Amino acid sequence: MSDPGRIVIIGAGLGGATAAATLRERGYPGEVVVLGAENHRPYELPPLSKAVLLGDADEPDWVRDEGFYRENDVDLRLGTTAVRVDPGARLVVDDKGGEHTYDRLLLATGSQPRLLPGAPPQVHTLRTIDDSLALRDAFSKSPRVVIIGAGWIGTEAAAAARRHGADVTVVDQVSAPLLSVLGPEIGAVFQELHSENGVHWRLGTGVDEMTPDQVRLSDGTVLPADLVLVAVGVAPRVDLAHAAGLDIADDGGIAVDPTLRTSAPHVYAAGDIASQFHPRYSKRVRVEHWANAKNQGAHVAGSLLGDDEPYLRAPYFFSDQYSLGCEYRGLANVDSHQLVVRGDLGKREFIAFWTHQGKVTAAMNVNIWDAGDALKALVEEDVPVTPEQLRESELSSLV
Repeated sequence: MSDPGRIVIIGAGLGGATAAATLRERGYPGEVVVLGAENHRPYELPPLSKAVLLGDADEPDWVRDEGFYRENDVDLRLGTTAVRVDPGARLVVDDKGGEHTYDRLLLATGSQPRLLPGAPPQVHTLRTIDDSLALRDAFSKSPRVVIIGAGWIGTEAAAAARRHGADVTVVDQVSAPLLSVLGPEIGAVFQELHSENGVHWRLGTGVDEMTPDQVRLSDGTVLPADLVLVAVGVAPRVDLAHAAGLDIADDGGIAVDPTLRTSAPHVYAAGDIASQFHPRYSKRVRVEHWANAKNQGAHVAGSLLGDDEPYLRAPYFFSDQYSLGCEYRGLANVDSHQLVVRGDLGKREFIAFWTHQGKVTAAMNVNIWDAGDALKALVEEDVPVTPEQLRESELSSLV
């Protein structure tokens, strides 16, 4: 297949910008147009709930230096939103009336925060650098903060709000924070960590009503609030794809094959929106983490140029909360996979493994930093292991 003459990328986040950069690094000589709705050049999202929100940084991590796009002839159009895709005509229309023809199209539109019904306009969400800076400023001025959602964004934001001196209450219907990813035993480690740092919990209850100054819970409790952050997950931005007639998967993402190709000819998708049939798991997988956007962005550049290689990487993410740092690799079902713990939960120095049929499906190292290569190999190479080996053996010897 000859190289396409013009590639259009919708989405100037980590996935889209990495794809554009990788195209140039591979020597692609054709036109590359990137449409981004924000006015900021492409940046990475993890610092928004970590360093920026904590006050340790005032800027995110930029995907590339400011001059990269100009120097590499990437037509980066910021403040420009794609409003229509016509796969038959190979055409993208933007909100300024611009028309962009393409030989290949990449959709990398990311996600948007979910909102709760009836939420007043004063509530905060966290997705952009502007959101993060506004929320950080508000934390320092708001003595009573209510965070709805006990997932990764909710718990990281709780740690940041406590850093800024706020009184913090986290509300969620689940029985433990991070329950769906880590299960009750490891979730309890994070709950205790936050409790020790002054966070209050209202778990097992939902939200009935929010006003600008209070949150009423389904158990009748009324929480006074100077600031409310809604952190109940994100929804993939698939409106363009749906209107264009692309196949949408049951998980809400754009259905793509192992190479990240959609159901429309010459159209690909990567990052949060991509529901990939993953060869490693023999099912569709949609991942909303930083590493997935970065790695799929690099991989899809090859697909856009005619490669036919499947994307095989296992999911990866990291979190920092107070004195706890952790990395998670793989994909586990906490309801059916066996949990094996190596180390000391009480000291928060441990590795948690999830296993199924004698193999490691996921591993999370907490405040242990010398096992990354071994954990990656255990997750990705289908190494047969026993719980006793995971608890006692030198990990590098298992791989």
